[in-house]
Formats: sequence, structure tokens, C-alpha cells
Amino acid sequence: MRAELEDSFLAVTGAELPRLRRLAYAMCGDWHRADDLVQDALERVYAAWPRAHAASDPGAYLRTTLVRRAISETRRPWWRREYTREELPEVPSGDHADGIAARLDLAGALAGLTVKQRAVVVLRFLEDRSVDEVAAILGVGQGTVKRQTHDALARLRRDLTGQYVTENGGGA
Repeated sequence: MRAELEDSFLAVTGAELPRLRRLAYAMCGDWHRADDLVQDALERVYAAWPRAHAASDPGAYLRTTLVRRAISETRRPWWRREYTREELPEVPSGDHADGIAARLDLAGALAGLTVKQRAVVVLRFLEDRSVDEVAAILGVGQGTVKRQTHDALARLRRDLTGQYVTENGGGA
């Protein structure tokens, strides 16, 4: 790769790396897998950089590649819903227990979503993106994004509150 292309790649990835890691972690819930996803996305974009550097927003190109790799990874037969930890979790102390429990509940509820629903929720609410942007990143229609958002939020409400929400908004 030419030196100026490599310099532009390093500049874009240096600026986007923290956001990419956070996005990947939000998608998979494991920092080690998140780092692997980011590395895989960077490798793919590096190989395509002679074409991709001219994109209007190279950062968006990187994020799109990352989200698509995260979705694609779940289709591999070796993928498991097991996560290894280096250490056992410590027992929370003091006033932080409620906040930690709420975050763990939310993480568990997010893990219960399909990977596409999780991608939509993360992009819409964590990254604060519009329906149009999410549709472009995922390569789907706006209606699909809206429906996936609706279904994901209904599932999160059910999992977090224990209430089933009907179509008209009332609890059952």
C-alpha cells in the first residue's frame, strides 16, 4: 500500500478505535470478543482501503464493517453462548449494588436479543443514530429497522419488568 494511503488509514483508525471498541463491546458483551471483532474489521477495511479511503465518511465504513462482522460471526457453527472470565466476579459492596445489578440485568436482557435486534438497539440508542443511518449501516430497509427496534424494546421491557406488553401498549 502506498505511504499516503497507509497514513490516512492510520489516522482514521486512530480516531475511530475507541468508538469501534465500545460499539463492538455493546454488540457482544465481552471485551475479548470485542477486540477480536475490531481487529477483524480493521483487517478487512485495510485490505479494501485503496477503494474505501475515498468514502464520504470512512469512520462509518469501519462501523458498518464491524457491525456486519458481528452479525456474520454469530452464523458460524463454532460460535457458542459461553463466555470465559479470567476471575470470578467479586461481591459488590455498599450503595453500588443497585446500579451494578441494574447494569447486569440490562446486559442479560440485551444478550437475550437476536444479534440483529441488538445491533439495532445499540446503533439507535447507544450510538444515537437515526433510523436512516441504522438502515444504511445494516443494509436493510427503514421499516425493518423500525420493526426490529419495536420487537427488541418489547422484549427488553418484558425481560426487565416481567410484564408482557400488548400491541396497544397495555400490559397483560
